Amino acid sequence: MTDSDLLRPDAAADTSLTGPAADALVDPPADPLADPRLDAVGDGPRPRLLLVDGHSMAYRAFFALPADNFSTSTGQVTNAVYGFTSMLINVLRDEAPTHVAVAFDVSRQTFRAAEYAEYKAGRAKTPTEFAGQVPLVKEVLAALRITVVEKEGYEADDVIATLATQARARGFETLVSTGDRDALQLVDEATTVLYPRKGVSDLVRMTPDAVEEKYGVRPARYPDLAALVGETSDNLPGVPGVGPKTAAKWLATHDGLEGVVAAVDTISGKAGASLREHLDQVLRNRRLNRLVADLDLPVGVDDLALVAWDREEVHRVFDSLEFRVLRDRLFATLQAAEPEAEGGFAVEVARPRGADVAAWLDARAAGRAALHVTGRWGGGTGEVTGLAVAGEGGAAWFPLGGDDEPDPLDDEGRAAVAAWLADADRPKVLHDAKGPLLALAGSGLPVAGLVDDTALAAYLCRPDQRSFDLADLVLRHLHRELRLEEPAGEAAAPADADDQLALDVDGTGAATTPDPAPAAAVRAAAVLELSGVLAGELAERGGSALLAELELPLVGVLARMERRGVAADRAHLEALEEQFAATVSEQAEAAYAVIDRRVNLGSPKQLQEVLFEQLGMPKTKRNKTGYTTDAEALADLLVKTEDTEGSEFLVRLLAHRDASRLRQTVEGLLKTVAPDGRIHTTYQQTIAATGRLSSTDPNLQNIPIRTEEGRRIRQAFVVGEGYESLLTADYSQIEMRIMAHLSGDEGLVEAFRSGEDLHSFVGSRVFEVEPAEVTPAMRSKIKAMSYGLAYGLSAFGLSRQLRIAVDEARGLMDDYFERFGGVRDYLRGVVDAARTTGYTETILGRRRYLPDLTSDNRQRREMAERMALNAPIQGSAADVIKVAMLGVERALAEEGLRSRMLLQVHDELVLEVAPGEREVLEALVRREMGGAAELSVPLDVSVGVGTSWHEAGH
Repeated sequence: MTDSDLLRPDAAADTSLTGPAADALVDPPADPLADPRLDAVGDGPRPRLLLVDGHSMAYRAFFALPADNFSTSTGQVTNAVYGFTSMLINVLRDEAPTHVAVAFDVSRQTFRAAEYAEYKAGRAKTPTEFAGQVPLVKEVLAALRITVVEKEGYEADDVIATLATQARARGFETLVSTGDRDALQLVDEATTVLYPRKGVSDLVRMTPDAVEEKYGVRPARYPDLAALVGETSDNLPGVPGVGPKTAAKWLATHDGLEGVVAAVDTISGKAGASLREHLDQVLRNRRLNRLVADLDLPVGVDDLALVAWDREEVHRVFDSLEFRVLRDRLFATLQAAEPEAEGGFAVEVARPRGADVAAWLDARAAGRAALHVTGRWGGGTGEVTGLAVAGEGGAAWFPLGGDDEPDPLDDEGRAAVAAWLADADRPKVLHDAKGPLLALAGSGLPVAGLVDDTALAAYLCRPDQRSFDLADLVLRHLHRELRLEEPAGEAAAPADADDQLALDVDGTGAATTPDPAPAAAVRAAAVLELSGVLAGELAERGGSALLAELELPLVGVLARMERRGVAADRAHLEALEEQFAATVSEQAEAAYAVIDRRVNLGSPKQLQEVLFEQLGMPKTKRNKTGYTTDAEALADLLVKTEDTEGSEFLVRLLAHRDASRLRQTVEGLLKTVAPDGRIHTTYQQTIAATGRLSSTDPNLQNIPIRTEEGRRIRQAFVVGEGYESLLTADYSQIEMRIMAHLSGDEGLVEAFRSGEDLHSFVGSRVFEVEPAEVTPAMRSKIKAMSYGLAYGLSAFGLSRQLRIAVDEARGLMDDYFERFGGVRDYLRGVVDAARTTGYTETILGRRRYLPDLTSDNRQRREMAERMALNAPIQGSAADVIKVAMLGVERALAEEGLRSRMLLQVHDELVLEVAPGEREVLEALVRREMGGAAELSVPLDVSVGVGTSWHEAGH
């Protein structure tokens, strides 16, 4: 009984009817105390049971969050799973239950449907985007070790009623989280319903008084009210002409439904006549809406005790769902998950000064050593306040200055540290090294000899993990916590003392900063130990060479690129911001003129009223609040309503949205222009599971280039002082070239070797026409399909993308595979091979493990299959551009050029050209990029030059 429009009451306090209707009603539930599992609760804090109606809350979450904003990179919609999980984390945090269970409906074939065939008939078909998310919710619950309870032939409500009744008898406090008003019949002094008022984030506490205030009856009489008024969502019709107020009045006057039935002949007026005419219907409603509270379940309340979740399984499930932020929130707000730490780190921290610094480093850090840097970094630079070094012979703390360290090393000690850091023969290990390297360089302490980065090593072992926080990795791999183990009776230093801004107060009342040395030393020691463990795992997974030869060398390249930044024309950005702001205002006014009134163009509710009521436009996809007004739906609507009054409004609305988005982009860029007049983005190597780099603060990979207005933003990225131009170089159709290489398809290989336009060549084969006869429409279809196939695109997905019928899309794919059988065989083979080995592999051996390829869960299996198609191609493209970056940076240094690499955006490099170096730089870039991989087809490199990024485009 999910999402009822109206009501229902408490099974244990059910006022079963007597008199004329007695034989028509189901007997009340058996005494729950007869259950042998239910012993009295002993002394101690009162236990609290949380019962969640899984389907109800997931369904509400689905409509509360837009499906378009919640999907994985493989296309699996996750809004219901995300919303449900977010709600669950909040309730677990806020209510702190001791026992938890989630109940689900098994099917609609229940005893209620057996009695009344029309029960719940007429409900809308489950949305396609929601189908398949309930199994994913159950996987989240399994990872969190929360019990799922179901009962064939009954509904989740009945399971909840049974458990709540048992809990009441045991002295538990019970909370029921559900969007189904049927559960209100369970409310009493021991049981509260947490009812979602808005979405699933705003939960209202429905106590006995709250129920009475809202519905005019106490919870025990709520099912009586529902029987009289009816329940639309369950297709239980009420008495015509009888509303909640009339029903509540009758129940109060006659002491419940039993009294109403007994006095039915005396109730006057049309309402009374209607009641007498529909009395059998009322009695049937009452039988059906009474929750069953005595089910024989496989678990009892004692089996529902909350336990620590399965940390590894949480990582696996949340990674596959791409719930990075949600997982971080889970770990931050709830008690630590298993595995439990077996202890901390026993580290004796040395504090050498002066000449003793060099002596300590020579004696204790002559071999492999780990560093932990304290300080600040970002925006291409940073500042170091201290450095902890951990070697096989112990750990030491070297204060280097700053607000947190009043007693920094003297000149001799600092010089010794600088010499050790710059010595390439002293192997060094860091965690997430790029930021610390920038800070050290910014403090005049450049580093050589980096041989490991534990964040990168963990990423290559498990690229889908998403979170590579040091504390988490140490717990996962070493079963230890980042804390200093002190002698018995002494307090341990907090693991993150060096990161805390809070001040301690000593016995005199004077404020003092925490000593950063112990925590920093612990982190350095942990990195050193973690490095060894991860090295073994990485070797087993075939990733050692990838780390040593590609990812680690790239750290330094990226650090230098971030430090350089790219020059920005602030005046141009400010002018663009004003222009886009003016366009936002102009398009809004033009939209208002069409409808002759002002509305909030950002309000879906107001837009629905304008589009579908005032303008009478065709309805879009239905959602909880009406009909969707997202960009894709409005674009489809515009095509359907061309040359109508509504189309003019849509044109203005979409233009308003585009200008608003561009304005926000420009505003974000303006905030990141540094004092040196340049924008210093931050590159991340551990975000994309396929190996692609990502950019943040600001995200330069997200600068729009498909429209002329968007391309104007690139005009703000200009050549800097002392340089003559920008040079851009990118790969042409690299993913399709990799597809040709991996598949060995003779047709695709021939297309690239011939030098003809790929999509026209392929189109001529598929449509059986000469290349010159391939129309733009044909070429567009082939291009969409060629790229889509590499990402597991289905016929349905292709039909939506091209706005053609599914049968036409399927026929197009069949024709494609008939002409290019090698592609078909490769796509089939790569999934089968991954299912056998457990992973996919790029040209350079980057692996992505996909255990769900053999999952019994269809949704998870299909998600993994799409990943298996995508990873080798996109991952190989990522590897190739990284190899090219290393080659370009190395060649620039070897040839002594002043020109320098500034940006990497997907398959494109942006370089700043020093005076007189343009021709030699272009030749160098073409050579290094074209030779980055040996493929069966050539790597074509396009080059452009100009004074701005836009002008240098090609």
